Amino acid sequence: MFRALKVVMTALIVLASLGIYSGRAYAHERRMVGAYQFVVGWLTEPAYLGQLNSLDLRITDTRQNPAAPVSGLEKTLTADVAAGGLTPFPLAVTARFGTAGAYNGVVMPTVKGTYTFHITGKIDTTNIDEKFTSGPNTFGDIEDTAAVQYPQKVPVADELGKRLDAIQSGVDQTRILAIVAVALAVVGLGGAALARRRTR
Repeated sequence: MFRALKVVMTALIVLASLGIYSGRAYAHERRMVGAYQFVVGWLTEPAYLGQLNSLDLRITDTRQNPAAPVSGLEKTLTADVAAGGLTPFPLAVTARFGTAGAYNGVVMPTVKGTYTFHITGKIDTTNIDEKFTSGPNTFGDIEDTAAVQYPQKVPVADELGKRLDAIQSGVDQTRILAIVAVALAVVGLGGAALARRRTR
């Protein structure tokens, strides 16, 4: 009885651990491109604003059984990342040390929301031109860090940028008002001097 219970408990622990470690793979998009399977997402998820992160790109050749990791693609593939409609940022595609068929492209996201990885180049004779966009069915959007900050909330790049823009806008308006005031003062002084000359 005790032995059977031990076997059942061991099986439950193994299943639970599989559930835990499969979470990372779930937060990636899997796609077939010809004979190759692409798995794309963030290297660190959840992915947070203002935190150093990386493209997580893994490629296997499904013509082999089991599918074999494809190495050496840092020489033939290029990648960039774009947030919304902003200009894409080129990523340096590098082979991940100790993991065949896995590649990185380091970036620090500075705005919240949806990001798109664009991967181009060649794998053997197969042309590659694929876009992978974050979302609920693929991999995570970039999230604000406020929800996980402790003990004090600190502004990140996006928020600091907005604050600086607001300050700059206020400074610009103050500068314009000052210039107008000086111009009016000069006009007023000129008018007063002209009026004095006429009365003489």
